[in-house]
Amino acid sequence: MLQYLGIIPSRYASTRFPGKPLADIKGKSMIQRVYERGLTVLNELVVATDDERIFNEVIRFGGKAVMTSSSHQSGTDRCFEALRLVEKTYDLKFDVVVNIQGDEPFIQSEQIQQLMDCFKDNEIDIATLIKVIEDEKVIFDPNRPKVVVDSKMRALYFSRSAIPYIRGSEPGKWLPKHAFYQHIGMYAYRSNVLEKITSLKQGILEKAESLEQLRWLENGYVIQTAITESETYGIDTPEDLKHILSLDLF
Repeated sequence: MLQYLGIIPSRYASTRFPGKPLADIKGKSMIQRVYERGLTVLNELVVATDDERIFNEVIRFGGKAVMTSSSHQSGTDRCFEALRLVEKTYDLKFDVVVNIQGDEPFIQSEQIQQLMDCFKDNEIDIATLIKVIEDEKVIFDPNRPKVVVDSKMRALYFSRSAIPYIRGSEPGKWLPKHAFYQHIGMYAYRSNVLEKITSLKQGILEKAESLEQLRWLENGYVIQTAITESETYGIDTPEDLKHILSLDLF
């Protein structure tokens, strides 16, 4: 039976929303909301942070946290350091790490479970979520990465461009002709794979598109996708939080 560890990378510093993990969401901090969602599925869960304020908040509400380096370039790198710290501190071993975004307080239990279920296939190295695009504007939005998959729903390529290109049809009429997928930036990795991908050098595709997952594809790792129908509500700015609170989702 596979052993799963959920890790929530969480930084205090943010250009657009400093202190975001500690923002109040109806009486609870954002990081507490994310943590409680994770616990609905995962038995082992930890916040990985480089800030004592976040660390102390997690301990205050009864969660587990580890202090990690402030020099990490990505949440993936922070996850690997956290994995090593947790395994050493608690003398445990984990087969799969689930990376839960610290600014996704509305993450659904079934989304986490979908990522975990991908590893029933021994060939899978990494898992991520995708969502069917229903608004054609998203296809051409460079801030909304798209993905194309093979017959087994394994990722072939991620891009900020519209993929695939629909030849012989003008933009604005593509949606009925093909199932387009938007990438939802949630990941899970086998622990041995997580160690390997953190040591990879940036590839030419990643440099071109500024998408970290292309580095993994370039190096032959198998990324399984699962389709989620749930809406995601990432919070990047105070305005995002104000808007989401107005939706009364809690």
